[in-house]
This record gives sequence, C-alpha cells and structure tokens, in this order.
Amino acid sequence: VQLVESGGGLVETGGSLRLSCVASGKITEINAMGWYRQTPGKQRKLVAKILRGGSTNYAESMKGRFTISGDVTKNTVHLQIDSLKPEDTAVYYCTAKVVVWHSDFEYDFWGQGTRVTVSS
Repeated sequence: VQLVESGGGLVETGGSLRLSCVASGKITEINAMGWYRQTPGKQRKLVAKILRGGSTNYAESMKGRFTISGDVTKNTVHLQIDSLKPEDTAVYYCTAKVVVWHSDFEYDFWGQGTRVTVSS
C-alpha cells in the first residue's frame, strides 16, 4: 500500500494551501484517513482525520483554519489550510487505516510527507 501526498510548498503568511493524498495498492477497504504534521525535534501530531462514513475529527488546536475532506471509499483525502502562519511550517503526513487483501486486520500506513513552508 502506498500513500502519495502532494500540494506542499512555500507560501506567504496569510496564504492557503490544499494538500492531497491518494492511497493505492492491495487495499480491500480503508476505514479512515488523516493528516499529521511534524516539526524538527518534535513528535508527529494529529491535524485531522476523516472516517469511512464521512465524519471528521480535528485536533483541538487545529480547529478553524484546517479543513479535511475527501472520500475514504475512493482512497482520497485533502487538507485545506487557510490563513497560514509561520508556525504551520512542518512536514505534513497522510495516514490511512487499511484492511489489505487477504487480511481481516487493519494496518496503519503513512506517506512520505509533503513539506509546507510559510514565510513571514
């Protein structure tokens, strides 16, 4: 299973970005997809996730400027980030809870990450 993120880059303070992630491979179904972010020397932190039925959850500190969307049944998730701040600078990782072929178990998969840099 591979998760490929796109949409990161350099943006000025106050700008917006839309990150996308597509999962592919030997997937029976995906139960949830989400986004985490990580800055140097710190742990990866949840931004938001979206469940198979479409419900969404956000980390408390991420409510307001971050919007997760997508269709888990189509292996796709997006993250819209508005009013970007320099402290949003991080590597953003896509993750998915996947039931793979010939398995009854759910596994966590991660993408390689896409870097977002916000200039002040």
